[in-house]
Amino acid sequence: MNEQIAVLFPSPKQWRIQEGTISLPRSGSFEMTGPFAFVQAAQMRLQAALGPDWQPVSGETKPAYIRFSITDSVTFRQAYRLRIDGAGITAEAHDREGLFYAAITLAQLMRQCGTSLPYCEIADAPDMTIRGVMLDVSRDKVPTMETLYWLIDHLAELKYNHLQLYIEHSFAYTNHREVWKDASPLTAEEIRMLDAYCRDRCIDLVPNQNSFGHLERWFAHARYLPLAELPQGGAPLPWGGFQEKPSSLCPTDPGSFELLEELYDELLPNFSSRLFNVGCDEPFDLRGPGRSQEQVRQKGEGRVYLDTILKLHKRVSERGKRMAFWGDIIINHPEYVPEVPQDALVLEWGYEADHPFDAHGAHFAASKIPFCVCPGTSSWNSLGGRTDNMRANILSAATKGLKHGACGLIICDWGDWGHWQPLSLSFPGFTYAAGVSWNVAANRDIDLARACDAHLSEGYGKLLLDLGDVYRLAGVMRGNSTELFHILSKPRTRPLLAGVTTETLRAVLDRLRVLECALPEQSTLLEQEIAHSFTILRAACHRGIAILNGSIHEQATRKQLARELDHVTESITHVWKLRNREGGLKDSLARFTPIREEYEMGTDL
Repeated sequence: MNEQIAVLFPSPKQWRIQEGTISLPRSGSFEMTGPFAFVQAAQMRLQAALGPDWQPVSGETKPAYIRFSITDSVTFRQAYRLRIDGAGITAEAHDREGLFYAAITLAQLMRQCGTSLPYCEIADAPDMTIRGVMLDVSRDKVPTMETLYWLIDHLAELKYNHLQLYIEHSFAYTNHREVWKDASPLTAEEIRMLDAYCRDRCIDLVPNQNSFGHLERWFAHARYLPLAELPQGGAPLPWGGFQEKPSSLCPTDPGSFELLEELYDELLPNFSSRLFNVGCDEPFDLRGPGRSQEQVRQKGEGRVYLDTILKLHKRVSERGKRMAFWGDIIINHPEYVPEVPQDALVLEWGYEADHPFDAHGAHFAASKIPFCVCPGTSSWNSLGGRTDNMRANILSAATKGLKHGACGLIICDWGDWGHWQPLSLSFPGFTYAAGVSWNVAANRDIDLARACDAHLSEGYGKLLLDLGDVYRLAGVMRGNSTELFHILSKPRTRPLLAGVTTETLRAVLDRLRVLECALPEQSTLLEQEIAHSFTILRAACHRGIAILNGSIHEQATRKQLARELDHVTESITHVWKLRNREGGLKDSLARFTPIREEYEMGTDL
């Protein structure tokens, strides 16, 4: 029986199996004690697990076989106790969320054990108050409502309680149609529907609108370009090179804040959440000869940035919200951290295994600034995932965050460079982050493949994890991406990194052939997404080999590679439409244009 419930996930804080089992009747009654607003979510989840032959009753009607109640005897937020014995099933919780999580755990037991449930006692509570996911819906995929509902259900089963949809331009603002008209944006009505759906599953749907950098889609239109900090583009990047297009609002132009106030007034009323993420990461244009250069010269980039944060904080507070913002700039100017408003929430992001969560967390904690740690799924810019980095990055965030008193962990799933990766590549990251943010001690070494199978579909967990290790065979490691991705996404003018050889790329192809044999032939959505990953990874290897052995100079090879690229774009298009709206697809596929021209016209050959 221990084996039957060994895959409860996230693994509880304390649980003990006793001798004996109960046989769950085909029908019966369950009782929910507490204010309806507190018990409704748990009642809905329990009803779904038990089926229509089970009915809720009041204690005055008749004895109930299953009894759930809100009680002061459970003292921690989101905590619950679940007991199964000969008298039936009882659950007690401190609050609405805890009672819902008790129902989630009972539903897991029923899925694994059927109608014969073991006598057991479970006492559980999360390590972190906030356990969240941030999904990029701006570069370039906007999921369908069906996909978002499915994802919310999936996250609720993993005991997440926070969701953000990252927005740059993909909300249908009334007065700004030219910005979003080709993006298939989320509408106000859709947000309100999602907000209600999340509330019923104890998830806080948090508004997110980047309010400083990453506004390239706005400045592509003449109407907004006068608000850009660097209208001509060309901001120097921290890792070298230049950003071609303008991306940041001018923080010294009052018009920038007038625009943001208008956006906030339309966006925020659709969300019941008190929190609001204004973004403000990577405003690279402040580093260039922009419109605020005199203030930057006089005060310093850090001071100008903090002044902008303070102005945004005032506007967010006036609208009854608590401001959250990305911490990448302020932590590079640690002298200003103590001036951050103490009701703001700093989002400390970093997506590599060696990100300094420890040092940064210590600094925020010393300044008494609330913060969340924000690792990543490591799926973007990868083609197949980066399993080892994903696990190390998430575990570091969880352990160092817990050490320094972080409010929570929010895992980020970005769509950089066209969002070529399918959603399935992010499932292992979502699953692992759910475990370690709930209870890092019990879940850090969890059998992740088995946990993925339990929450997705049997047989896919190990395959996804193995697929995410393929990039290691290519001969070189990169930050925030893989060399296989760069081979396929960049023109021939970019040399391959030392260490990549025809032998290493053939080793990748050999490994893909082995893994492809393990792909279930079920024609499921997951199967189609993983099959697409094989297609795009093979194309990267074939292109890399042609570059390395010189055959890319041959017309016959270029034609073959062009045909394979057609197959890749067809595969992206097919998989894209399984979960996402069509807006953004054209922009995503346009990323292949330089390579297509190279194949068709022999550019740079």
